[in-house]
Amino acid sequence: MKQKQVRLGGACRPPQTPRRLMALGLCLFTIGCSSPDPTYYTLQPVPGTIRQSPAQIVEVRRPGLAGYLDRSDLVLKDAGYRLAVNSQLRWAEPLGDMIGRILTQDLAQRLPASSVFSESGAISADPTLRVEVDVQRFDAAQSGAITLVAGVAIEAGITHRPLRARTVTLSATPAPGAAAQAATMSSLLSELSDRIAQDIAEIGQPS
Repeated sequence: MKQKQVRLGGACRPPQTPRRLMALGLCLFTIGCSSPDPTYYTLQPVPGTIRQSPAQIVEVRRPGLAGYLDRSDLVLKDAGYRLAVNSQLRWAEPLGDMIGRILTQDLAQRLPASSVFSESGAISADPTLRVEVDVQRFDAAQSGAITLVAGVAIEAGITHRPLRARTVTLSATPAPGAAAQAATMSSLLSELSDRIAQDIAEIGQPS
């Protein structure tokens, strides 16, 4: 039995079969349901109090990062033993590298007499002091407040003699939205840099 031809615009074309219609519908469904492009966020340096200290070479080691934070997606909240993560909200670079870069910029602003560089950067030199940071928590609680918990250690650059070590806990509540969360996280890193710069000024030139 011959298939009936359909004339369109002077040309004869076979009618659409159910299989073809199904494929066309699936294609349109896929296009209509495709995920939007993710939005990328970054942390920014925030100026702080300038400290008077001897001219030194300060190396900021790449910060340690809790495993649950070591991801490209923003961790929005940690509540009830569950993480709220949005795959459409992402960091523009690895979070550990970004925290190290921001801490380096913050400390360079606060310690103008010193040369501050990051371990992960292209500069290599024998430091007078070495700063190590271990970020144990950096997210929002169920209340909405963002908490930064970080262990900080400062040691002599050549001898590795420990000079100061402590745990710093800071907290602040942002306005709603991922951009506000990134801004508040930047401010908390600024406060952490204030504490580190104060420690370096108090330590002075290590013997």
